[in-house]
Amino acid sequence: MGDNYIMSLVSIPEASKWASSHLKREVSPTNISYLVQYGKVKKHGENGSTMVHLDDLKKYYASYTGSRELSWKSKLGNDLNWALSFDNLREKDTTKHVHRLHPYKGKYIPQLVEYFLGETIDDFKKGTYFKTGDIVLDPFLGSGTTVIQSLEMGIHSVGIDVSEFNCMIASVKASHYDSDYLRAAVQKMLNSLESFEDDNKIEEFEIELLSELSVFNNKHFPGHDFKYKLNQGNIKESILGTEKEKVFLPTYNKLVKKYSIVLNQKDSDSFLDKWYLFNVRREIDHVFEAIKKEKDVKTRKILGLILSRTIRSCRATTHSDLATLKEPQVTTYYCFKHKKICKPLFSIKTMLNRYAVDTDGRIHEFKKLRKPAHISILKGDSRKVDIFAGTEKTNKEFSKILKKQKIAGIFCSPPYVGQIDYHEQHAYAYDLLGFKRHDDLEIGPLYKGQGLEARQSYVQGIADVLNNCKKFFKEDYDVFLVANDKYNLYPQIAEKSGMKIVNQFKRPVLNRTERDRTPYSEIIFHFKSS
Repeated sequence: MGDNYIMSLVSIPEASKWASSHLKREVSPTNISYLVQYGKVKKHGENGSTMVHLDDLKKYYASYTGSRELSWKSKLGNDLNWALSFDNLREKDTTKHVHRLHPYKGKYIPQLVEYFLGETIDDFKKGTYFKTGDIVLDPFLGSGTTVIQSLEMGIHSVGIDVSEFNCMIASVKASHYDSDYLRAAVQKMLNSLESFEDDNKIEEFEIELLSELSVFNNKHFPGHDFKYKLNQGNIKESILGTEKEKVFLPTYNKLVKKYSIVLNQKDSDSFLDKWYLFNVRREIDHVFEAIKKEKDVKTRKILGLILSRTIRSCRATTHSDLATLKEPQVTTYYCFKHKKICKPLFSIKTMLNRYAVDTDGRIHEFKKLRKPAHISILKGDSRKVDIFAGTEKTNKEFSKILKKQKIAGIFCSPPYVGQIDYHEQHAYAYDLLGFKRHDDLEIGPLYKGQGLEARQSYVQGIADVLNNCKKFFKEDYDVFLVANDKYNLYPQIAEKSGMKIVNQFKRPVLNRTERDRTPYSEIIFHFKSS
């Protein structure tokens, strides 16, 4: 091994500085550690002195940046606006503060909202459309990305959603809290769970199971070297994974029998019955009963959201199938995310504590960033909602501003035709919280498919929303709709809405939750009055 090779070996902090300079964006030591941990680059060094080779980093970043952009454009077209990928940002940035209080499938990142509502002007966006003090509308509120980012920007906002749970997510994010009171309430909830168990057999079972898993995984999936070989294509992952999960299964079954662990619930009629192991369900019910005793409504809602986020992560499924459930997983399994044998969750304690702490930090962070601006969250069908009347019931001051200024426009992501059943993605929360579902009012749900009839219904549904919302617009409005328009439906929607498409922006979508990493894009349509 030559001197030049040795000199190119650098520590994690040194690699971070080099990569930041090389890419002209911040690359933290944590980012480099991630590359090593998951075998993206080869690990060198022993006894805690992890080193990486600069040539490995160069190769990785070459494949990840420039060549990726070229590859995506070759598949999706040269009109792809790579700047709107925001690939220079860390996940920490794209999931900042309260935006990550609860998962939501299909949501866009806050930077996209900031780009279109803010003052940025470039070769693609040649003007500004919203300013501080304006009012923006999101008639498909979802988890509230548009309205929350508007609060950070000093822009008033209105959000509408047919889903009561979606409205709850957004209102929790937008609310003001007494920090001391909230922390005391959270601690009371955590203490309640700690004192719930009348014996420690689950804890003892998991300790022994984790010990056995550690020995097994270290032997058959030896850390960084294994993952590196895997990423180089030298190992057939699916074959090896299936083989080794069968080898470990008898050990798992033996421990289940030893500690008399009950795996399945008696019934499987509801979501909570089907997708949670027996002990997990017991803990969920206990914590929820404790939450219901909280007298302050805002605090009760945020505690409910922490529990909802927790139980989403505690479903009896594999780590790589969290976004799209397949079958209940009640045994150990090969995990395509972590590249080893993993186990189902037998308790919510760890996740509940983690999300409680995380929520407190995110609320505190947003409190420092938000600006004085009004927000109105309305539960209802955007095809029919009276925005003025609905806002007057909850915020008379904002109602006066609304009626005087009127709404400057829309930034939203309408549902994509035939892709998601929006109520079903949060079925666990509806079961837990007892909210009434309105699946029949969803526009373009998965269960209706993508056939001609479904597409026609979708066009009419989105047009009806826009036609209703127009009643509350100022004269010179701007409507931005984020869509995957593979059936070319939005020209029809514009026509039926009495609007015209004046521009469109095609952006790559990089951060998808599924294992599928196929190049994927969406269009931001800019509508104005025709």
